[in-house]
Amino acid sequence: MGYAGGFGRRFADPHDLFAWRAGRGGEQQRRTLKPLELKALEALGLTTAAERQEIKARFKELVKRHHPDANGGDKRSEDKLREIIQAYNYLKQAGLV
Repeated sequence: MGYAGGFGRRFADPHDLFAWRAGRGGEQQRRTLKPLELKALEALGLTTAAERQEIKARFKELVKRHHPDANGGDKRSEDKLREIIQAYNYLKQAGLV
């Protein structure tokens, strides 16, 4: 629990909403990922430390690589594309993208 002060007073700040004013901000802690979120990141070939921009960039790269037009309609590639899109949509819904 943090404390923030203003005008010589201190008050409880249990959620560290004002941590940036007290000089404790800057580090954002990531919540614990759920098993399906971990699986979705794994489907995209990413680690748990992946940031929003990394996830988006990896998604775009994989969509281009596995798109049917780029693979002559290969069925395995289409299945992989479906998996990638589903994983990305799940991460988006979970608020990680």
